Amino acid sequence: MKNTALTDKHVSLGAKMVPFAGYNMPVQYIGINAEHETVRKHVGVFDVSHMGEFILKGDHALDLIQKVISNDAIKLFDGKIQYAYLPNLSGGIVDDLLVYRMDEKTYMLVVNASNIEKDWNWISSFNTFGVDMKNISDRTSLLAIQGPKAAEALQSLTDVNLSEMEYYTFKRGVFAGIENVIISATGYTGAGGFEIYFDNVHGIHIWDAIFKAGEAYGIKPIGLGARDTLRLEMGFCLYGNDINDETSPIEAGLGWVTKFTKDFNNSAALLEQKQNGVSQKLVGFEMIERGIPRHDYEIVDAEGNEIGKVTSGTQSPSLQKAIGMGYVKTELAKEGEELFIKIRDKHVKAKVVKFPFYKNK
Repeated sequence: MKNTALTDKHVSLGAKMVPFAGYNMPVQYIGINAEHETVRKHVGVFDVSHMGEFILKGDHALDLIQKVISNDAIKLFDGKIQYAYLPNLSGGIVDDLLVYRMDEKTYMLVVNASNIEKDWNWISSFNTFGVDMKNISDRTSLLAIQGPKAAEALQSLTDVNLSEMEYYTFKRGVFAGIENVIISATGYTGAGGFEIYFDNVHGIHIWDAIFKAGEAYGIKPIGLGARDTLRLEMGFCLYGNDINDETSPIEAGLGWVTKFTKDFNNSAALLEQKQNGVSQKLVGFEMIERGIPRHDYEIVDAEGNEIGKVTSGTQSPSLQKAIGMGYVKTELAKEGEELFIKIRDKHVKAKVVKFPFYKNK
C-alpha cells in the first residue's frame, strides 16, 4: 500500500483511511454528507496525489499524443488543458485523462491512479516517434481545492490572478512561497476551484498554508467519499464504474471529445458507431420510489426484463433524492422514460433525466 506525502496529516486529522487504487487514502473525515455540502457551499481540499502524471517531451510529442488520444490536441496552446480518453483497439477505453500543453514540445498527461502502469505501457507501445517519456507520478503531489470560495481562499498565496483563470487553463507560478507550482482551473465536482501540482517535499508546507489562508472561508479537508457523490451529481464518468476496457466511448456519451479531424487508435470503428448509431447509451436516472441504486444492480423494464446495469448510484446529498447512471437500450434512453431498478428482488421505479443531475443556481 502506497502513502501520499500527506497520509500522516490525514491520520492526525482523524480521517477514516481505506485502500484505493493501491494507495492508503482518506474516504471521509466528519462524514460524506457534511463534506459534500462544504464543497457545494464553501471550499474543501482533496488529496488526490494518487493520480498519475506523465511528461511527454520532444519534437514529436504531439504526434504521439494525437495517435493515442481521442480529442484533437492540435487545438491546445500553452497553458490550455483538454479532456480526452485513450481508445483501445477493440472498441473500449484504456482510460480517460487530461492533457496539459506546457509548451510546443512538452505535454503533461494526468491519468487515473488505478491505471498508471497500464496507461504508461499502452502509450509507450505506440512511441515510435522517439518521444522522451517520464513518469513523475511518485514524486508529484496533487491537491484539489474545490468550491465557490476556492479563489478567495487561495488568492493570498499566489500572484496568479485566480478569479481571472478560465476553465481548463493552467499557470505555473509561485504558490505559498514555492516556485514552479502548477495551478490548474479544473475539477471533478462541478463546484469550481483549482488543482495544485507540486513536488512531494512541499506537501505539508502547502497543505498547512492552504488551511491557514482558507480559515476565514470555512475550508475543510474532504475525503474520496464526497468526491464520488459530487462527481455523480454532475454526471461525470468514473473509470472502472461507468467506463472501462469494454465500454464504447460513443455509448458512454464521450462523442464530444472524439474528434475525427485526425486518425487515432480505432478511429475508423468509432466513426462508424457515431454515424450508424449504437445499441445502448449511458443515461442518468433519478428514483421515483424509495430505494438507492448501487453499482451492478439490474435495470429492468415494466415487464421485469433486464435492459441494463447500474454503473454508479447514490443518495444525492444536494438533491435529497437517489440518483444513478447506467447503460440501457437506446430506445429507452429518452428523457422521461420509465425504468425500474431491481433492489433486493423489488422493482423500484425510476425515470431517465438529463445530465447534470445538479444544476448550479
